[in-house]
Amino acid sequence: MNGLLVIDKPSAMTSHDVVSQLRRATGESSIGHMGTLDPMATGVLPVLLGKYTRLAQFFGPLTKTYTGAIRFGFATDTYDADGIPAAPAPMPASMDDRWPTNDEVQAAAARFRGEVEQTPPPFSAKKIDGKPAYKAARRGQTVVLKPVSLQIEEFVIDKVEGGYAEFTIRISSGGYVRSVAHDLGQVLGCGAHLARLRRVAAGPFTLSQALTLEELRAQAAAGTLEQSLPHPRTLLPELPATTADLWMAGRLRNGNAVNLPEFSTAPLAKVFAGQRDLVAIVRRVAGTLFQPVVVLG
Repeated sequence: MNGLLVIDKPSAMTSHDVVSQLRRATGESSIGHMGTLDPMATGVLPVLLGKYTRLAQFFGPLTKTYTGAIRFGFATDTYDADGIPAAPAPMPASMDDRWPTNDEVQAAAARFRGEVEQTPPPFSAKKIDGKPAYKAARRGQTVVLKPVSLQIEEFVIDKVEGGYAEFTIRISSGGYVRSVAHDLGQVLGCGAHLARLRRVAAGPFTLSQALTLEELRAQAAAGTLEQSLPHPRTLLPELPATTADLWMAGRLRNGNAVNLPEFSTAPLAKVFAGQRDLVAIVRRVAGTLFQPVVVLG
């Protein structure tokens, strides 16, 4: 099966677990996801199947949009609710002063909008000497990661109540919402961690397109799963699409350059044989002369 699926990942599963479930349900061994979700998190997980896994390089970094909740009062070693609580902050004498106010949270959140420097969590897949940081963190070793620059296009605190802040955030690829929650607690001086997270969009892919694993298994068993795959021509919409005749398609499949009826100035294009058969992604050499970059069939 060749195509792209958007899965609504459930909580308590890794992204790799979801891929394993898809392999069993579809019988397709070549499957890869675009953008890991932590086990605690739910929501949009785009997945490429079959020959379409070769297209991953063309999607580029995807800006992600999330909703969720931050809990105040203590941090954790993983920066989320799955971690071990760190030493709690000293509690105020008055219950009225126990949690940060809405105004305090709103003011602190403003620091996390725009271009920011963020240090990834120690329990993350960031590499140290070629190995994921979380492996060293699990062994109890001190993990020191370098800050990275990223863009937080939106960080809206929707509600502050009872020690929790409900939020919406849109963050560039490579950013950690867990770190935002942890750092917000540091700014407020009370400690905080990510209590809940749901990805509602990854680039152009949204929850409205997503299938739950139960829906996926039911459609696979009924033989109707391919009907849920987006039309191939709608994928990578920034690349113009053109149709090759049989001779041109044959030359592309053999790695040869061809002249195609494509008259834009785009450096890359999608080439189809018929309406749905994606033959190749091609690079413009000059004018209408194109060389295949990736051949799919």
